[in-house]
Amino acid sequence: MQVTAAMVKELRERSGAGMMECKKALVETSGDVEAALEHLRKTGAAKAAKKAGRVASDGAVIVQNNDSLAGIVEVNSETDFVAADANFETFANGVMAAILKNRPGSIEDVGALDMPSGGSVEEARTQLITKIGENISIRRFELVENQGGVFSSYLHGKRIGVLVEVKGGDEALARDIAMHIAATNPTCVGEKDVPADVLEKEREFRISEAAESGKPKEIIEKMVGGRLKKFVAEITLEGQPFVKDPDKTVGKLLKENNASVLRFVRYEVGEGIEKKVENFAEEVMAQARGAE
Repeated sequence: MQVTAAMVKELRERSGAGMMECKKALVETSGDVEAALEHLRKTGAAKAAKKAGRVASDGAVIVQNNDSLAGIVEVNSETDFVAADANFETFANGVMAAILKNRPGSIEDVGALDMPSGGSVEEARTQLITKIGENISIRRFELVENQGGVFSSYLHGKRIGVLVEVKGGDEALARDIAMHIAATNPTCVGEKDVPADVLEKEREFRISEAAESGKPKEIIEKMVGGRLKKFVAEITLEGQPFVKDPDKTVGKLLKENNASVLRFVRYEVGEGIEKKVENFAEEVMAQARGAE
């Protein structure tokens, strides 16, 4: 049977695969669209498995919320070029919507969720990998139940995303706080939230550092106390100078507005992932030769 443009178009619309992939599948199945669709599903899964070991350290952070629940997710690609693609963007937003609707318990449960456009998240991921030729992964997500505050978010491009819940104040204040968190990356809200092991590790380091000065013990204790106080201010949201007005801390800003930050989540694309450095020219040549 002759493979027509109309058949290729139909298969593309149903599968989401590229034109050449669809044409090849139709040739392999003698023009049978249903068989070609199944063929694409099988080969797509195989390609996805083959690309699974490739480092995906680029991508996007997506934040969505309703009145009672908010969520943030990091979806990764191998390159920023793909991260800017409309198909990737649609997929990432669909994943966040599916997570927000179904409230999965872990990242392992996300693949089985239904996408808003139909089919499962894993099926959509496989189709996207087949279409664009890069590994795509859903790295992490977090859901936040409303505890009586107002949700706000801030995206710095696609690479940094912040979700924050603020009690008191107004929407403008909440957004300013989210923007501040994106810029300064605090560890936690306030002094009481600093993990004990982090504080103890810093204390030990400061004592060791101060001991080298040869000063008396009581002086060293004062030095360490002052340096620890400064350390806590630097890593806590409330202790940091507000980016829009460095003359006041975020804690003071919140107090002036009778507000408090209940919690926040900050994701930055690729943080903690070791990205493989490759020769771009060689990579392009390899792709041109049809290398996987």
